[in-house]
Amino acid sequence: PKAACQITEPGPHRMALSRSRLDPPAWRAWLGPRTTWVDVGAAPEPADMLWANMQLHLHPEPQSLLRQWHDALQIDGFLMFSALGPDALHELHALYRDLAWPPPGPQWTDMHDWGDMLVQSGFAEPVMDMERITLTYATAEALIAELRTLGRNLNPLRPTACKGRGWQARLIRAIQDHWPRRGPEGQFCLTFEIVYGHALKAKPRSPMDTTTCISLGEMKNMLRTG
Repeated sequence: PKAACQITEPGPHRMALSRSRLDPPAWRAWLGPRTTWVDVGAAPEPADMLWANMQLHLHPEPQSLLRQWHDALQIDGFLMFSALGPDALHELHALYRDLAWPPPGPQWTDMHDWGDMLVQSGFAEPVMDMERITLTYATAEALIAELRTLGRNLNPLRPTACKGRGWQARLIRAIQDHWPRRGPEGQFCLTFEIVYGHALKAKPRSPMDTTTCISLGEMKNMLRTG
């Protein structure tokens, strides 16, 4: 309950949105600040736990982001994150393949590959898990409206031209006529594979090369822990 919290977001718009939702009301101001807002690109204070929800799969260089997370943790600090897995939106991908359209989204990373990247980024004892969540929609329009709120198509093979209302009408008809999976009452089912991971920032080890370069921060931690 007494933990201090630091929050950062990948862009100014997301930062403003989070502040509007998470800043405490004025009547709680007398309790004192519990939350610190870290500007985009600024280095936060080393933390005991880093919680990153549905961010990793959107980053163009995920291993770079993992290394940033590693640097942001104290020794023995704990990382928890979630991301979309490769089975996410497979009904939508199947529809686009059947229609010979370019892919509607990227191929998400498998949880075992995330585990390997955690180790390569300096984390220890990674544990990975996953689950599939199925959402249902009464209409094709409701399904499309929700997809718009979830992000964008990051696939490098996506079409580069803007689409018009005629294309959207074709998409709606395709969903109504060819959607690969329906619920018991005819709803349109959409699967989300969610990957969960956690890992620890281990005490640094000195490499046994002839010449070794150790950062000042690593040297301080090694001296402190013997």
